[in-house]
Amino acid sequence: MIQFENIVKRFRRQRVLKGIDLTIERGHRVALVGSNGAGKTTLIRCLLGEYICEGRVLVDGMNPRQYRREVLSKVGFVPQLPPPLHMPVGQLIRFSATLCDSDPSRMISVAGQLGFDAERFHNHAFVKLSGGQKQKLLIAIALGRESELLVMDEPAANLDPEARHIFFELLAEKKQRAAMLISSHRLDEVATLVNRVIEMDQGEIVLDDRVADLVELSSRLYCRIQLLQAEAAFAKAITEWGFRDLEAGLLWEGTIAGPDRLRFLSLLSRYAALFSNIEISEAEGQASTTRRGRTINVV
Repeated sequence: MIQFENIVKRFRRQRVLKGIDLTIERGHRVALVGSNGAGKTTLIRCLLGEYICEGRVLVDGMNPRQYRREVLSKVGFVPQLPPPLHMPVGQLIRFSATLCDSDPSRMISVAGQLGFDAERFHNHAFVKLSGGQKQKLLIAIALGRESELLVMDEPAANLDPEARHIFFELLAEKKQRAAMLISSHRLDEVATLVNRVIEMDQGEIVLDDRVADLVELSSRLYCRIQLLQAEAAFAKAITEWGFRDLEAGLLWEGTIAGPDRLRFLSLLSRYAALFSNIEISEAEGQASTTRRGRTINVV
């Protein structure tokens, strides 16, 4: 699917990529991680044909600079920073669908699943949307088509918890048919989404490892949290995850997306001293009425 062969990229005298060799096949869900300046974005831009580089980049055997339209028709791309487009939402969807010969109604439908009403904002300039609305629309454009390669840079950063769960479900639908390259500077944000981790540092690959593919992307976890005392800061944080207060700030209940488990546990770790009991179990169906799993007791 994707081949990088001895890729070198220079900006003036500085080598930003230093001989990258990498192959990514369909079904691979790759976390591309590394600190700022590691070379992740530069590598992605070489893949998309935006940069001239030494070596050879191939997508299904095609050079992305020589066969730009053919390659980009296979790629769904979600950038970290939304482009400053003044184009109306409706026009952007039609334009994007035309480029990849896709049905714009499918993009509108995916946007709706994520919680963004594209038809309501049909005449609104993209640049005037909120950060979350922009992210949902860009994801809808990338996933609302038959992409064979998904390239995503911090794709769920601005999504609310429910939209994140829908996003993970949409990825699950494509996981066998497409290759996915998910860039992030934090592994805990994407670890449960992927089956391969590639770490970059100073323009080189320093780790390429397969990881256990045990988390179902469309899964949900039920969580019940009991506190020793009510805490306003915790209440605000947990409410943003859609949790319900069952007992005057002392008992909370809710569900989280399975792939969000590390991110959620990271949140809980900030308030560990408050907890008397935490129950996290696999949820069956959409409700928390039937559950199986184990209880974690925090003393």
